[in-house]
Amino acid sequence: MFRILEGRWKMAILFHLFGGIDKKCQVMRFSELERAIPAISQKMLIQQLRELERDGIVLRTIYPQIPPRVEYQLTKVGIALRPALRALLAWAGLRKEAMPPSS
Repeated sequence: MFRILEGRWKMAILFHLFGGIDKKCQVMRFSELERAIPAISQKMLIQQLRELERDGIVLRTIYPQIPPRVEYQLTKVGIALRPALRALLAWAGLRKEAMPPSS
């Protein structure tokens, strides 16, 4: 299970496809994901999206037009991850609060 979420950028990609913390899940074009996560390289974004697609978390839709339009959205399995990831974010927040300040 954790292998599916392994990788530096997958959580960030999922966060944006979830629509942030409390928004409705959304469909995003590749270029929108690139803009939303500016620190990720195009090659890495492609790789991470392909892995998420392979694992059944993300659905990739290609529209045959010039230039080609590619959209990504969460599958039912991907949407089912949302409560678990919310809980993980809440835990991370608690942990951050509990950690002593670094010197």
